[in-house]
This record gives sequence, C-alpha cells and structure tokens, in this order.
Amino acid sequence: MLRDIVVAQRREFETRLSEPYVPREAGVPKGLEDLVCVVLGPRRAGKSTFALHRVASLGSYGYVNFDDERLVRLDDFDALLAAMDAVYDKPRHLLLDEVQNVPRWELVVNRLQRQGRRITVTGSNAQLLSSEFATHLTGRHFPVVIFPFSFAEYLAAVGPVQTEEEKAEAFRTYLEQGGFPEPVVKRMPHVEYLRTLVRSTLYKDVVVRHGVRSARGLEDLSSFVMANIAQRFSWNTLAAVVGGRSVHTVQKYFGHMEEAFLFFSLSRFSFKMREQATAPRKVFCIDNGIVESTGFQTSANTGRMLENVVAVELFRRKLEGKLQVYYWQGAGQEEVDFVVKRGRTVSQLIQVSADIASPAVWARESRALLRAGAALGCSDLLVLTASFEAERDAAWYGQKGHIRIMPVWRWTLEHRLRLDAK
Repeated sequence: MLRDIVVAQRREFETRLSEPYVPREAGVPKGLEDLVCVVLGPRRAGKSTFALHRVASLGSYGYVNFDDERLVRLDDFDALLAAMDAVYDKPRHLLLDEVQNVPRWELVVNRLQRQGRRITVTGSNAQLLSSEFATHLTGRHFPVVIFPFSFAEYLAAVGPVQTEEEKAEAFRTYLEQGGFPEPVVKRMPHVEYLRTLVRSTLYKDVVVRHGVRSARGLEDLSSFVMANIAQRFSWNTLAAVVGGRSVHTVQKYFGHMEEAFLFFSLSRFSFKMREQATAPRKVFCIDNGIVESTGFQTSANTGRMLENVVAVELFRRKLEGKLQVYYWQGAGQEEVDFVVKRGRTVSQLIQVSADIASPAVWARESRALLRAGAALGCSDLLVLTASFEAERDAAWYGQKGHIRIMPVWRWTLEHRLRLDAK
C-alpha cells in the first residue's frame, strides 16, 4: 500500500517537473547545503514546486507529499521510508512535502539528518520554525520563504514586459489580482480560485488543525480583517466582531491565521518593549488578490492596497532575517507606515500614498516623516506612490529633510536588488 502511494506520487512529481516553471528569487545560501532546508509559505504559493526543482537538481532524490488523505493515519514512518528507498533506490536527498501533517515530524527529520540524509521540508504553517523545532534541530536548519510572486517574479511569468510603461501597466493588474502562481501562469480566473483557497486555508490549517469550535466566528473575524487591511486594530475591537468572545480567544484565532500565512501584523515602534507589545497593531494580508477577491477592495482603497504590497515585501525580508519592520505613531497622532530597522539602527522610514498632488496630503506625509526622522535618528526618508516620482526638500518647524518619492512598482524591483547586494 505505501509503495503504491509513493509510486503514484512519483508520477505526479515528474509531471510537475515537466510543467512551465518560473524560477523564484529565493535561494539556498552557500555553505548551508547540508542543513535541513525548511521551505515556508502560504498554501499554493509555489513552495512545493520550488522544492521539487531544488531536490531534482541535487542528484539522487526521493519525494513524499503528506497532504494526502491516504497518509493521514501514518504511524510507521520507517515503513514509508523503506517504500521510498525501494521506489527511488535509496536516495540521499528527501523532499517531505507539507510535513506539518505528520505528528512529531521534527523528531523524524532530526533522526534522518543524523543518519546522513539531506532533507528539504515544506509546510504551510509558521510553526515549522517554532522554538520546539529549533530546539530539536539546534541550528541545523535554515528557512527559505516562498510567498506568492513578487512583482519581479510576476513580470517573469507574464512577460515579455520591457518598457517602463508596460511595467506600470502590469503593476496595476498585479495590484488587484495578486501573485498566486497558478492563476498567473495558467491564465486562470483568479477570483473564485482565491476564494476557494481562503476557505481551504481557514478550514484545513485553522479549524481542523487547531480544533476551532466556532468556524462562523473565525470566518467573521477573517472577513472583518480583510475589510480593514492596513488599518490599526485592538484586540477588544476584534473581540466585538466575533460575537463578544474573549480577547484571549480572538488572539488565538488571529494567531492561527497568522501561522497559516493568511494575515500578518506589525507592531508600533517603541524603544520600550512593553509599549510595543500593548499598542494597537496594523494588519495586512499575504496577497492583494485575496483582498480583492473577497469584494472588499474599492477604488477608494488604492492607497491601502499599495501599502499592502509594500508590507508583504518587507515582511518577506523580515522572515529571511534581513530586517525588522514596524509602524510609527507620534504624540500628535502623526503616523509613518513603515519603520525599517537593521540591527540596532533605524535605517529607513517609508510612507505610502496613492497620490501626493494635493498640498494637504504632501504636508501630512512629509511632516510625519520629518517628525519620525528626528525622533528615531533616521535621514533616509521615502514616499511611495502610485505613479509620481521626484525628490524634494522638506521643512517644518525647524526640522529639515530630503525626501525621495517613487512609484511602488519601481521600489519593489529596486528594493530587492539593493537587499540582495548586501
């Protein structure tokens, strides 16, 4: 029985290898090839495809997908390993797909790694990097983050896109439809695909996995958050949304959705950890297409959708360990959308605004940057817009600064190049 499953999955593996593939920007750092590669990200973001192509390039490999109802009750991993050895002729490299479905999987991975196997695992749950896993592997693993296509990857998928006008036009589509690979590569209608994906994520990765008793309350919370992307929230507000349930319950619900890579949130920047922990958080969705497919996005929300794109890019780099990211709020309620921190230094402050043509809007955005720059000791000030590009000097009550202004689409491309060069 197990051998039949492995054989069937091998056919699926080989079929997927023959399909068109958009190379991902994520990579394996040099010198870490012998460690356990943990490929993280949302469902259907391309983790498995990335991992398939990685292990196939390494030589002798074996593959098993645990997101298979025939393996739900697997209680003898050694029997499965024997079947893989028979089908793949004792491969050195193993790809364990959606491994979070296996109880105590981290112990199995640890044992296989000690036995000389080279392991790649994928999973749709952020607990793959939990303290428990880190304890068992004690530094013998590294993460690779696979999110829906970045804008650069999106351009590679829909290309050829060469001129700046073509890139700007492509970005307008990307802003609404997002970057989940399958609808992009196969030119599929994206709305129903993404609605189904959200339902599947909520049910499989939250309701079933965590035994959530109120699926309706979870759906109400998800819908409310989706309608308030890039907004601040308090736990008390969210508790009222789901029928007055306790703050503790709402925190658990939201935490489960974060673990499933559906949403993520940013803390308010403060040098005091207690203030950082208790202040309202800003919430974002892992892909703009999901927000648009729920029907909550309107033309009036273009600024928030632009901000969500920027947030996802920064969050991706946060998970890769390249930076920390927060938002900032001053004593006068001025707000800066993103505080980028590298090491102990605040390295950049970013505002996102769809259109700064209005003098009132420019005054609001520039003054917040100047105030935050003075408070945090940062002179790299940036405003990201839908299309406008310029450089301006700004001053307000003795505070001065030089502010760069650029379209979000250009920033997404240049930001990756700058970080990769470091």
